[in-house]
Amino acid sequence: MIQFDNLEIAFRHKSDRELKFAYWLFRMVGNPKLVRLGKKITYLALKLHLPISWLIKPTIYRHFCGGETIDECMVVSRNMEKYRVKCILDYSVEGGESPAAIRAALEETLRTIENAHLNRNIPFTVFKPTAFTLEHILEKGSLGSLVSAEEQAEADNFRDRVETLCKAAYNADVPIMVDAEDVKFQPMIDEVVTRMMEKYNKEKAIVYNTLQMYRTDRLDFLKQAWQKAVDGNYYLGIKFVRGAYMERERARALKYGYPSPINPDKPTTDRMYDDGLRFTVDHLDRISVFNGTHNEDSNRLLTELMEQKGLAKDEPKIWFSQLFGMSDHVSFNLAAAGYNVAKYLPYGPVRYVLPYLIRRAEENTAVAGQSSRELQMARKEYDRRKNVRT
Repeated sequence: MIQFDNLEIAFRHKSDRELKFAYWLFRMVGNPKLVRLGKKITYLALKLHLPISWLIKPTIYRHFCGGETIDECMVVSRNMEKYRVKCILDYSVEGGESPAAIRAALEETLRTIENAHLNRNIPFTVFKPTAFTLEHILEKGSLGSLVSAEEQAEADNFRDRVETLCKAAYNADVPIMVDAEDVKFQPMIDEVVTRMMEKYNKEKAIVYNTLQMYRTDRLDFLKQAWQKAVDGNYYLGIKFVRGAYMERERARALKYGYPSPINPDKPTTDRMYDDGLRFTVDHLDRISVFNGTHNEDSNRLLTELMEQKGLAKDEPKIWFSQLFGMSDHVSFNLAAAGYNVAKYLPYGPVRYVLPYLIRRAEENTAVAGQSSRELQMARKEYDRRKNVRT
């Protein structure tokens, strides 16, 4: 059975200085008042166009991001490759809906595909659908209420942009994952991604859809997607995550008076997530699975399912993944045991990646015990090293 408590393996890629920094960083993000204050100050600085990169880049940015460019990320990636951990470059610039921002995001994502094609330690590419159109187009398209010719044209432009990326990934033989979004956007995204799978997954899974398993409907959606793949004779790529927008989704459901799309509690989500893993491993002839979670129990379950099926640890249809800067005890112990592991490595100009960094800080504050576990492990490994040297 896989164990995640070997901290020497978990942190051998970090220097003593980096370990101490991680400890102090998680002490800070474990303080809700400090995180809320930091968020307010950061957004005020952005609004006033004050220079803040000098403060952010050597601190929270350095811990959770790979760099501002692909080249900077590759330095991080090559270091982690020494320990059998791959990287997925995630261009994490958010909030741009102008034609120029959409065009820039498309060009940068195409560069990540080309880079992955040239580098064996970059096994996947990824993109966020809301980077490639206006949000109201996704919302109205999901409701089937696109009316004007202008709206229809922009919806077609979105489909064309997604196909540009999927075709480039297919030609480069690099799998591409499409991130999940808010429930109100997801039906149109699911429709477009399914079409891309039908076209580009004839030989193997190149295009992956992302399922947020805190949603009440995603396990059923998975089974329906599998049946469509069987009927359509194509392969299914599935990335599992628990979910990212719970409070927002529940608040919107309450405001508009419809049933919440989010499971009532964490045990229900955990059960659905794990049932999703069981289903995919049972149908591995048709499905490739990307297990995107920090949850130790779900990671352990997947290793056990693989063992029960007699699968090799480096089975190419199964990958494990965690975010850069978090849960190294999971990632590096899995990799050391021989499993396929890839860290999500966000990158982009500091100023534009701040929304992502704020979410990471809030996540570590909100998730029970997350920041305390991280800082305790960093401290324990630092003390172990000191004792070894004395």
